[in-house]
Amino acid sequence: MPHKLADCFKTAMTDAAEPEQAAQDLASQLLHPHLGFVLFFCSAEYDLATLADALEQHFGGVALTGCTSAGEITSQGYGRGCITAIGFDHRAFAVDCTLIRELDNFSLVDAQQAVERMLSHCRHTGLAPIKDHTFALTLLDGLSSREEVVLSTLSAALGSIPHFGGSAGDDNHLSHTHVYHQGRFHTGAAVVVMFNTWLNFEVFTTHHLQPLADKLVVTAADSETRTVLELNAEPAAEEYARLVGVPLSELSLSHFALNVLAVRIRDQFYVRSIQRVNPDGSLTFYCAVDTGIVLTAMQPGPLLPDLRLEIERLRQQLGEPVLIIGCDCFLRRMESELRGEADSLGRFLANNRVIGFNTYGEQYNGMHINQTFTGVAFALPH
Repeated sequence: MPHKLADCFKTAMTDAAEPEQAAQDLASQLLHPHLGFVLFFCSAEYDLATLADALEQHFGGVALTGCTSAGEITSQGYGRGCITAIGFDHRAFAVDCTLIRELDNFSLVDAQQAVERMLSHCRHTGLAPIKDHTFALTLLDGLSSREEVVLSTLSAALGSIPHFGGSAGDDNHLSHTHVYHQGRFHTGAAVVVMFNTWLNFEVFTTHHLQPLADKLVVTAADSETRTVLELNAEPAAEEYARLVGVPLSELSLSHFALNVLAVRIRDQFYVRSIQRVNPDGSLTFYCAVDTGIVLTAMQPGPLLPDLRLEIERLRQQLGEPVLIIGCDCFLRRMESELRGEADSLGRFLANNRVIGFNTYGEQYNGMHINQTFTGVAFALPH
């Protein structure tokens, strides 16, 4: 049984623009006799078909899963236009993956069969008991608008197994996002990865937002397309622009990043981020919206203090994190850039061994959320 950090994980990054060179770089950093699985996040700027072929060729037989991103988190902090990756040692992790091709037709029976198949693989490996030693990671096409349905179905099948994930990005183009499974990039799909390990771990989520007094009631919405037509019985974009205090014509992504709306569920606020203003004055969101919900305006604080507190809490709970896989909303990164905090945030992530990506939405125990930092932290058993 490996007991040193180096025996459980290896991390890698490459900013080589040419897919063949990039795959070769990653392989040279990750390949070793006990490599069992590779998770990667890559810029959508790559020629994905060529990259897929190159990865399969250079990793010869090692299972790889990943997705395109809206920015990468590397061992050096925030990256852009690169690939970041983690190699998992098969002596510390049993891993199995399932591709969900048709998100629209994903049923509870499909979810139960997939979960049972992956659990069976983990049981067969015999590394650790299933209970308390297993979690799932979900990577979804970030433009599919099917996250809620797929996640609630999966959550029912997973039961008490914690799960988290992120929606694939495409460097803020909002046009084509992909997940990778068995040698190909897929669109309109999702990958579920089951991990079983004897390491200590905790799945977590955190955000840096506080509620304000302002409320907006969704008085007309098309829930199928996540589009809000009216807020407070006024055209949605107009009412939002009034709340933010800018002319409608000037509304931009930076306003969405800094002026956040959230829905309250019990005592927690869950962000509903705006994706775009439509020509008809409606607003399309990244998360589920429905007629009748009340959106609360949120006040963002600095990003670093909240993240520092959360990682300190994890340290107390688990021990010193040896790796954190992070799904960090791309709007948080944009906010950190607008506020001049990106460099210090990137350094903090690197110092705390965070590897991951900027997402078009995060997933946490069956919920699809926005503008959070969600992930899993690992520590060696005491």
